[in-house]
Amino acid sequence: MPESKEPLEIQNVVASTELGQELNLEPLADDLPTTEYQPESFPGLVFRTQSPKAATLIFRSGKAVCTGAKSVQDVNNALEFVFNELQTLGIAIDCDREIQIQNIVSSGDFNHRLNLHAVAIGVGLKNIEYEPEQFPGLVYRLETPDVVILLFGSGKAVVTGATSIEQAGTAFDIVESKLQELDLLVK
Repeated sequence: MPESKEPLEIQNVVASTELGQELNLEPLADDLPTTEYQPESFPGLVFRTQSPKAATLIFRSGKAVCTGAKSVQDVNNALEFVFNELQTLGIAIDCDREIQIQNIVSSGDFNHRLNLHAVAIGVGLKNIEYEPEQFPGLVYRLETPDVVILLFGSGKAVVTGATSIEQAGTAFDIVESKLQELDLLVK
């Protein structure tokens, strides 16, 4: 399998965890810095961190979702900061909490232009969605690994649905191999 010419760049990591208890969000919004809480438009409290830059959505159920981070380590650091802030307010946090990566969105470049019409025909329509009148990219759903790659005529690609950067890289390499096999990487 060919190595992609440039590594994939992570654009967003989404992870979830459980805090281990139900929360009263109104007082938390008052006591925590950099939060937004507008229950009439969104049921969760949004807690933004600057270093690392991320947003943690905290729900009354005790579930939390961290988004906007640029690496798995940034997710862990952002959530650790949130957990520490909650603990300083006297909220006991489940020490055995598991942080589960839900989605890594990354981007890469095949360094060749792509004829998306030819890609749709060559790869076959089973795993492809291509409606250029609706969206300028081609949606390619891989079965293994279970990710989606958006391909653009410029040769750029977005990988979404991966749970690790390795999985995203594998998917990118599989698509690159398929495009080379079909002689669809246009110079």
